[in-house]
Parts: sequence; structure tokens; C-alpha cells
Amino acid sequence: MIHQLLSLHNDNLHGSFSREYQPILTVDSGDSIQLKTTDIQWGYSSSKPEERVFYSSREKEERPGHPLIGPIFVRGAKPGAVLEVKINDLVPGWYGQNWAGGVQSWQNEKLGLVKEKRVQLDWELDSVKMTGNCKIGDRAFTVTLSPFMGVMGVAPKEPGVHPTAPPRYCGGNIDCKELVKGSSLFLPVSAEGALFSIGDGHALQGDGEVSGTAIECPMDFVDITLIVHEDMQLTMPRAKTPSGWITFGFSEDLNEATAVALDQMVQLMQSFYSIDKTEATALASVAVDLRITQIVNGVKGVHAVLPHGAIR
Repeated sequence: MIHQLLSLHNDNLHGSFSREYQPILTVDSGDSIQLKTTDIQWGYSSSKPEERVFYSSREKEERPGHPLIGPIFVRGAKPGAVLEVKINDLVPGWYGQNWAGGVQSWQNEKLGLVKEKRVQLDWELDSVKMTGNCKIGDRAFTVTLSPFMGVMGVAPKEPGVHPTAPPRYCGGNIDCKELVKGSSLFLPVSAEGALFSIGDGHALQGDGEVSGTAIECPMDFVDITLIVHEDMQLTMPRAKTPSGWITFGFSEDLNEATAVALDQMVQLMQSFYSIDKTEATALASVAVDLRITQIVNGVKGVHAVLPHGAIR
């Protein structure tokens, strides 16, 4: 079955995670959801002549984080199972922004940008040509878009309300540029019904998201399918993308995040090839790439990539 959430309104939006939140929609495993999302500032405009309309969180948080659609209750998704999020289609809106400098952050301190004027780049996006254009002074710049959703997550098992910014074992603000159309993200379920939420559209981002933002944009159309896997067991998110298998690590310590991502990948390779951990690590050293997902969400992210066909 296909469910549609193509009209934006406050009742479908929230800016935090909680296992206590009431779902906006209940679906069966294998159902698809088609939706649109706001920009990072909780605004949306469907075309250049149209002024942005701004929305707010139904949960009325004192400081709402990323604007998220959800939560969505998936029948049969019980703690201990895995929820697969298949990304069938992503169509960015016509505009986006990204920013650099002028705020307190560890990378701005290192680059000497804390006291500099904050720069905003205004991007005009073409979802047909998949290009983005901006100007810095009189000079024009063009990039090729590769859209993905920055936040995809299920509710944490811990009680209370949790901010959206740090990525967790249950997903959330992963900000991985690899999660493009055709990808599947696998999330460990820790709350009844999974309570899946999605938002934070990105038109393009480099590994690291070094200024703190990607091209932050609304998504005019997002098509996902949610599938429950009762026979899978995960403690961290995992993904299968058009280019390879991905495992993740999250920590305030980049070394620890790296170790988690690598350990998860080695375990995956053990299951693929029926080899022991030391043997899998040896193979990983010649075939697996370690990449910095992002360095700006408080909790840093690293992902390990095993390209399809790298080991035959």
C-alpha cells in the first residue's frame, strides 16, 4: 500500500525523538510512504514566486531541532527486529542554503572563523538537470546535486525526549551522503512500532559536512518503503547503497567512531565470507574505505564502505 503525506502541516512535524510520541500514521511492513519535507528552518516554498511558509513542531519543544515528519508506527516492528528504509525516490525543492563561519564551533575555532561574518550561500536548484547554482560576489558556481535525507531514525529505547542533532545507535542525524536514491538503511528497532521519523533534506554534501551544513533544502517528493526484518539483529545502523555496503560508527571521539565503524564492517564481512575476525580484518585492509561522515553534530560519524564487487 502507498500512503501519502504530501501536505505539510504542524500536526505531522516534530523536532525531537521520543518513544512516547503518538504516531501520525500506522503502516504495514512493505508499505510505501510518499511525503515532502521542509527546509532546515522549518520553511517551504514550492516555486520561486511563492513566499516561504513556516511551520512549527506539534510537540512544542523549547528548542526544536531538525523538522521531522513522523513518527510512523510500523506494525510488527518489535524491539530486537530491524527496520529497513528503502529510498525509492528523492526530488529536492527549487532552493537551498548553506552557511559557514560566525558561530562557535570547534572547526570554526581551528579555522579562525568564529568572529568572521557569517556567510550564507543561496542556491537555486534544478531537480531535472540535477544542478545547483549560487553566486559569491560576481562569480557564479555550479555543482552536481546528489540528494539524500540527513535524518532517518527510529525512537530510542531510553525514556524522555532526545535532541535530533547527535546520531545514535537507532539512526537519526546520520548525515551520510551515500544514502541516495536506491539505498536501503537498516535500523535496529528498540521501541514498539519502531516510530520512524525522517527529515533534513540535503541537495549535496561533502564527507565531513565541514562548515556545519550541506545544501539544506526542502524535499518536494520523498518515496520510501518500510520493511520489518524479524530475522536480522543489529546494534548499529547499516546500509546497502548503489555503490556498496556501509557500516557506521558514532562518538565524540573520532578514533572511537572509526573503531566502531570498522568493527561493524569486519563483523559484516565475517558473515558474508564465513571467515574469522582476523582474516576479515586483513581483507578489509585491502578493500574497505573509511570515510568521515560528519564532524559537526557533537557526536562525530565515520562510515566504512565495502564497494560492490571489490572482493570476488
